[in-house]
Amino acid sequence: MKKALRELAAAINRVDPSAAFAFKLWDGEVIGYGSSPKTTLTIKSPTVSEKLFGEGFMGFGEAYVAGDLEVGGDLQELLRLGLSVGFDGKASLREKIRLLPFYLKTTATVRQSRKNIAHHYDLTPEFYSLFLDESLTYSCGYFNSENDSLDLAQRQKYDLIARKLMLGPEDTTVDIGCGWGAMLLRTAREYCASGVGITLSNNQYDYVRRKIEELGLGKQIEVKLLDYRQLEGKFDKFVSIGMFEHVGKRFIPAFMRQAARLLKKGGTGLLHTIAKEVESPTDPWTRRYIFPGGYIPGLPETLREMGRAGLCVLDVEGLRPHYGRTLDCWISNFENNVGRIREMFGERFVRIWRLYLNSSSAGFKYGGTRVYQILFSKGLNNDLPATRGYMYVPNGL
Repeated sequence: MKKALRELAAAINRVDPSAAFAFKLWDGEVIGYGSSPKTTLTIKSPTVSEKLFGEGFMGFGEAYVAGDLEVGGDLQELLRLGLSVGFDGKASLREKIRLLPFYLKTTATVRQSRKNIAHHYDLTPEFYSLFLDESLTYSCGYFNSENDSLDLAQRQKYDLIARKLMLGPEDTTVDIGCGWGAMLLRTAREYCASGVGITLSNNQYDYVRRKIEELGLGKQIEVKLLDYRQLEGKFDKFVSIGMFEHVGKRFIPAFMRQAARLLKKGGTGLLHTIAKEVESPTDPWTRRYIFPGGYIPGLPETLREMGRAGLCVLDVEGLRPHYGRTLDCWISNFENNVGRIREMFGERFVRIWRLYLNSSSAGFKYGGTRVYQILFSKGLNNDLPATRGYMYVPNGL
């Protein structure tokens, strides 16, 4: 195991000679490069070392959560170095076999999806308020300048989507996976649009329903506790932000067919989703501990299934840098409130979420994770402007 660690350290040094890091072993030996390490990984036993090399990121994640690994200094720097030498989320054959029963159990069927969503989203609104912005937006913001706050970035994201959809008072809108209601509420208040939002989270449903009542918007918008496959109706505009990642590879065609059914002929929609440039397995640690049933789609398969469902792709915009910055804002808020979070859920929960948030940020900044806004229509829509100019305001947003 020591030999393997030395070889890993040497590989990192070859890829990034300026990297300053150290592996501190169970017997006190230190392996590393650079006189002042930015990050130090303390490995508490040879068994833990075996998990790292036998199980990849799953082994790392489980050992970190259990406290068998400690990271001193910059956690994201350690993750960046791992990504630089291909130490990513891929599972070994042994791990795939071990996790297969869990994967089968959490496949995102109509019946199972509610349980999958509850695992992650039916934590208390108070918890999410400790690291998200004031609107409880749990997706990528849009930063127009270095000085933008997280609150402003999220409002700018919703306004950008509204402009892309050319949303107006005459439009009916469906929001698939409406979260804590920020898009639904903003478009009702700022664009006078009416519509329906759906969620499978009981906490989100109760929260959005209360906000609609508080703001007196009950005649304009509503929220339903419903699976996307069960929704009926026809709408002028379709939007889904950060929900598509929960659909699962098997159900991508069904999602696209439902989007086509819900849109009126010539209606427009926008899918805001994390994706990868090529299809690849979802990181097993994240799927096991954070998003059961989840799947990060490849952009090509997403566009292909849109076309097969009769949806016409109008525009694709990548927002990768914005998600790294969004996550770093969440991480800062999380760490500023970590004492309260620890009181609420315990140390193991803190470690799970710390690794999840930091590995997600590292994935956007240094790995293969992307985020896209895909504008589409049901069939051809020749009424939209021929250039992107209508999407942006003079200051560059």
